[in-house]
Amino acid sequence: MKAVVYTKEGKAELCEREKPSLLKDTDAIVRVTLTTICSSDIHILHGAVPKAARGVILGHEFVGVVEQTGPAVKGVAAGDRVAVNVESFCGSCFYCNHGFVNNCEDSEGGWMLGCRIDGGQAEYVRIPHANQGLNRIPEGVSDEAALFTGDLLSTGYWAAGLGEIKKGDTVLVLGAGPAGLCTMMAAQLYQPKHVIAADTDEFRLKTAFENGLADIVVNPKKEDLEKFVKQTSAGRGADCVIEAAGGENTFELAWKAARPNGIVVLEAMYEKKQVLPLPQMYGKNLIFKTGGVDACRCDEILRLIKEGKLNAECLITHRFPFSKIKEAYRIFEQKQDHIIKCAIYFEGLQTPVSEISGKDIKLWS
Repeated sequence: MKAVVYTKEGKAELCEREKPSLLKDTDAIVRVTLTTICSSDIHILHGAVPKAARGVILGHEFVGVVEQTGPAVKGVAAGDRVAVNVESFCGSCFYCNHGFVNNCEDSEGGWMLGCRIDGGQAEYVRIPHANQGLNRIPEGVSDEAALFTGDLLSTGYWAAGLGEIKKGDTVLVLGAGPAGLCTMMAAQLYQPKHVIAADTDEFRLKTAFENGLADIVVNPKKEDLEKFVKQTSAGRGADCVIEAAGGENTFELAWKAARPNGIVVLEAMYEKKQVLPLPQMYGKNLIFKTGGVDACRCDEILRLIKEGKLNAECLITHRFPFSKIKEAYRIFEQKQDHIIKCAIYFEGLQTPVSEISGKDIKLWS
């Protein structure tokens, strides 16, 4: 089968690999129908994920059809359409019992797919702990609608929950990239007064505003962000700031834009060390929440998609056949052609053309 393999720092190759087989009773084999590229894949290629294994098949955002299950798998069966969780977890250790599945104590627990074990940028993938890692896609929900369930939407849903957002709050989301946009969607579920999207990319700000994900948008290159946020929040600052950008100065922007006693959620993955300037921050009494996503609520997310309360299809700006995934990587990494996310198909292309700002972007073939 064809697969995208992380061969060395800075390089991935489209290679031929053996089709995976069941290794444990709790495994399942999934035939991938739709996959995508995540910023975390780019972080791996940049050497910013030290635990990533050389020779691993990349990819942790994908959906597919169950082909085979081990005898201990009861939650799904062959033929089921499924969304795949970014994290593998046993469901019974100390951390799993507390909902902290990112730190599952099992040897194949946590973020493993596409990092430590072979992931979903391939025709087939082995899913460990399939009872926890696979969720049936409801009838009427398309592959594209379900594609981001196990990672991006889980990340945004998790981050918004950590932010303890209350009705009437002002929420600032730094970064209108894929993770930030999903975070805005999830934040809207809590009925805040304002969701402010901050980004330096005008197209992404337009995407956030036109899709109702943010009611206020701001470009920090054009506005003093701290001053701007205070003007929209009775002079206080944001009740909750969610840092989804991971840029050179976005950590500093986040804590400065938060009101005293506010909550700052660090959702982003950083490639460089960040400094906590405690003398400058003294007296603001901020609450910081950090860490990798605990993606254990995929069933809730799929239900919300089915009910029309979450819809991340607006993130898909480009579509590629799997044979052109290297081209997809190039465009995604370089942020060309107003790309936000791409859908990479193995079969049954559903939409031949993506339309962006009135311009047709042809499918690569």
